[in-house]
Amino acid sequence: MVAKIITGKNMKGVIHYNEHKVQEGKAELLLAHRFLQEPHMLRLREKLERFEQLLEKSPQVRTNSVHISLNFALGEELEATKLQRIATDYMERIGFGGQPYLVYRHLDAAHPHLHIVSTNIRADGKRIDLHNIGREKSEQARKAIELEYGLVRAEAQRKAAALPLLPVTLEPALYGKSETNRTVSHIVTAVTRGYNYTSLAELNAVLRVFNVTADPGKENSQMHRKGGLVYCMLDTQGQKAGVPIKASVIHGKPTLANLEKRFGQNRQHRKLYREALKKSIDSILTPAPPPDKQKFKQLLQKENIQVLFHESALGMTYGVTFIDHRRRAVFNGSELGKAYGAKALLERLSQERATSTGEKMSKEMPSQQNTPQRVSLPEAAAPATFSTNAMDIMQDLLKAEQQGDYLPHALKTRKKKIKRRPRL
Repeated sequence: MVAKIITGKNMKGVIHYNEHKVQEGKAELLLAHRFLQEPHMLRLREKLERFEQLLEKSPQVRTNSVHISLNFALGEELEATKLQRIATDYMERIGFGGQPYLVYRHLDAAHPHLHIVSTNIRADGKRIDLHNIGREKSEQARKAIELEYGLVRAEAQRKAAALPLLPVTLEPALYGKSETNRTVSHIVTAVTRGYNYTSLAELNAVLRVFNVTADPGKENSQMHRKGGLVYCMLDTQGQKAGVPIKASVIHGKPTLANLEKRFGQNRQHRKLYREALKKSIDSILTPAPPPDKQKFKQLLQKENIQVLFHESALGMTYGVTFIDHRRRAVFNGSELGKAYGAKALLERLSQERATSTGEKMSKEMPSQQNTPQRVSLPEAAAPATFSTNAMDIMQDLLKAEQQGDYLPHALKTRKKKIKRRPRL
């Protein structure tokens, strides 16, 4: 079992996040501890009021919400009653047994996991100290519960983190067909927490797959100068649509400052997936002949790997990004190695395309290989066609051009200057 504790200042946001999951059929409320009614009888207003009554007793305390996730190993079959006992036991051990809390079972991931919502403000107005609660109380509680309930130990789960993950189950946002705020928040939360990215550009490469983008504002704008960040939904043309959402109001607060803290951490985490991604790419490029650009994309897509070629306004390719949705890692081609950069990759793919074209033309015209043909200028409206001999000539000229020696010999020969005798 892996336990994560997140403290914050927005109790409503934490509850709304879990309640939206319930409405979407992706979560269920298992337990309402120290509430006056059974979980299925509670309305949203009653859940909020229960916590607000405690928050009003210590308005000076800003960090007053506690959001805990208990994550279990893949394949562990845990019925609802057992999960309720585990949650109750865990909260008792970390000092929250006397607090009201809600326990949600989330169903939107491959592994079973719980989300627990509570507050650190007690009935007498005093607060529960949250400093080092993870290291001093949560770790001890986690280890004891693993032994008592026969759960897979967290150390074993960390080793399994290096193994391929299941594909993400997110769906692209559809402008005009889905509620903007909730949809964008859901996608941003899942991507910022689940993927390994090391820059805002890499994060946006993933977000754009789901029709969302992170916008720090124009370079000289006030938002850009202050390090602000908003998230926007994209329409079918890839343009921003709808009302932007501030990063600070999204669950988990994926602000620019918080994202920058993750960049360094993700750079270390994704090293586990670098070689695996290279092997997947090599397995497609190695067989002779290699695929063309479109086929290359399709073959990688079958392995849940997306390749994005970046082009300028003039249509020139200047970069490539690989998004490994299976392992949830993002890499620029050059970060994988020189051979995986945009230039080297396109040269390899375009070389095969040219070779395939030449072989195809040779097979279509076998009778012309040994017979000289006249080359006539094509008519203005007709496409240019060349015989085999003409193809050879064009290839020789192309080769000479690449070597910097493409001028006819007659043009390269300089006329000798004739020295004239001076007139007397």
